[in-house]
Amino acid sequence: MVKEGDTAPDVTLQMGDDSLMKLSQLKLPLVLYFYPKDDTTGCTVEAKDFSALAAAFEIEGTSLLGVSKDSPKAHAKFAAKHDLKIPLATDADGNVTEAFGVWGEKSLYGRKYMGIERATFLIGEDGRIARAWRRVKVAGHAEEVLAAARALKGTRPS
Repeated sequence: MVKEGDTAPDVTLQMGDDSLMKLSQLKLPLVLYFYPKDDTTGCTVEAKDFSALAAAFEIEGTSLLGVSKDSPKAHAKFAAKHDLKIPLATDADGNVTEAFGVWGEKSLYGRKYMGIERATFLIGEDGRIARAWRRVKVAGHAEEVLAAARALKGTRPS
């Protein structure tokens, strides 16, 4: 399980256009957020909240990327339906969620199952985890992450 200060795992992500990209190839700093499933209530609110703040993150020089196990086709439908302004990546084989320690046992109405823990990582320009949020509550989360990105920018040379 990665924690603040660790170097982010250089995992391979399947992007929305089906291309494969290593994390090290993405523009840093980066907000990498993991969510359980496209088009579910909490995941939709979270994606819309990050989308609403996409321009503010861009001003801070921080990229955004959402990750779930949904297919690129499902991501495209989800993004179009909700006019999302953020890219979404697929972790079909589970390597990314495993590397970040966000795949685990969950419980819903007494039923146990394996799934993605809602979590967010702010990765600095140096490739290290600057901030980690685990077991995220959606309300106000995107704003909190933006504040952390702004604080991180304050620590970078201009």
